[in-house]
Amino acid sequence: MDVPSSHASKPLDLSVAVIGGGPAGLMAAQVLSSLGQSVHLFDAMPSVGRKFLLAGRGGLNLTHSEAFNQFVYRYDDHAAQLKPLLSQWGSDQLRDWAQDLGVETFIGSSGRIFPKEMKAAPLLRAWLHRLRHPLTGKPVEFHMRHRLTGLQAIPADKVKGKCTELSFEVRHLSSPELELRKVNAQAVVLALGGGSWARLGSDGAWTPWLTEVGVPVNPLLPSNCGFHVAGREGQGWTPFFLARFAGQPLKSVAMEWVHAQGHVIRRQGEFVASTYGVEGSLIYAASSDLRKAIQAQGLAEFKLDLLPDWTLEKVIHEVSHPRGSRSLSSHLKGRLGIEGVKMALLNELLLPQILQDPAQLALAIKGLVMVLTKPRPIDEAISSAGGVTWEGLDAGLQTKALPGVFCAGEMLDWEAPTGGYLLTACMATGVKAAKSLHAKMKGDEP
Repeated sequence: MDVPSSHASKPLDLSVAVIGGGPAGLMAAQVLSSLGQSVHLFDAMPSVGRKFLLAGRGGLNLTHSEAFNQFVYRYDDHAAQLKPLLSQWGSDQLRDWAQDLGVETFIGSSGRIFPKEMKAAPLLRAWLHRLRHPLTGKPVEFHMRHRLTGLQAIPADKVKGKCTELSFEVRHLSSPELELRKVNAQAVVLALGGGSWARLGSDGAWTPWLTEVGVPVNPLLPSNCGFHVAGREGQGWTPFFLARFAGQPLKSVAMEWVHAQGHVIRRQGEFVASTYGVEGSLIYAASSDLRKAIQAQGLAEFKLDLLPDWTLEKVIHEVSHPRGSRSLSSHLKGRLGIEGVKMALLNELLLPQILQDPAQLALAIKGLVMVLTKPRPIDEAISSAGGVTWEGLDAGLQTKALPGVFCAGEMLDWEAPTGGYLLTACMATGVKAAKSLHAKMKGDEP
């Protein structure tokens, strides 16, 4: 049931508080509830799961079916930290969890796993019903419109046992004024999200006050995001390109970029030429490395293969074929099928002398260099990198600076590409934090 906030000044004393109603917080609450804990979940928004619902608007990608070692590899720099968590609760467990809620899943042609209805809303409804009416354990109590503004440890001599004081701003529908509310909890799971899509609740506002109490936090940065292009003269797209081709998808292409550790990665797929530069699934797959390159060097670049199924030799042969009186555009369309936004990109980025040299033009078609100047703002990104450092946590995701306070979800310092990896790791960390908290409450922690 939803619990109305009290106007009394006396702090609310709780056993377990979960802060954040995204997938990590909801999963932590479900696990704790099933273990018999009395759980109170707080969220700043009027309802929970808002980013979860947005992610499922075009088809909810729950997880991925690829082999475990390849699955873990997708977490790149933080694979070592996430591997033990995902080995205990990963793709298979997520599918079992959905099935237990009455939601069947299937594996798509790309290996991604979706609910059969392809929507997030039915799954979220079933999940919330289970939290309010669990098969075993205690129902979770929800406190909405509670924005956490800080927390601190309460000295043991002032309360029975160790406790954490949580400070909330509470917004009531009946009044424009904010109520300041204190909550004392024996143990806390923080699942406050990253820094993307602030209007849905993930605004990263927690970073300064968590740092102030000694929890180390790396800056939040955009991940799975678009990038600005330099263009041929460093000024972005030309007005002609913007007017004719902004918003056009580049399909059946491949891109190569240099990983942060120096090796070359090649992926095939599609992306979009946006008003500012490039965005879309293929760009998101490389976003971490592109962002790091810009941080280190001021610019990043990748090579775009406009005809990934053609050999360079075949492209050279077709480009070199005499074109007579035909224009270059007609020639490339007739011999290679290059037209529309692909042809526009060649005109946009290549010097005239390269366009007229068959050998150089063929090389550009198979490896058009695109230079990027900066990522889009974090609030536009699908997800964020940075957050609470792993060095600031123990193996159970408990903060070292604040015993009894655990962290889960995107507020931890990790990132992953789209494809179900983000949701799986968020939920896996929620499971881990919940089980660790329960063990601590029972006195079983190592």
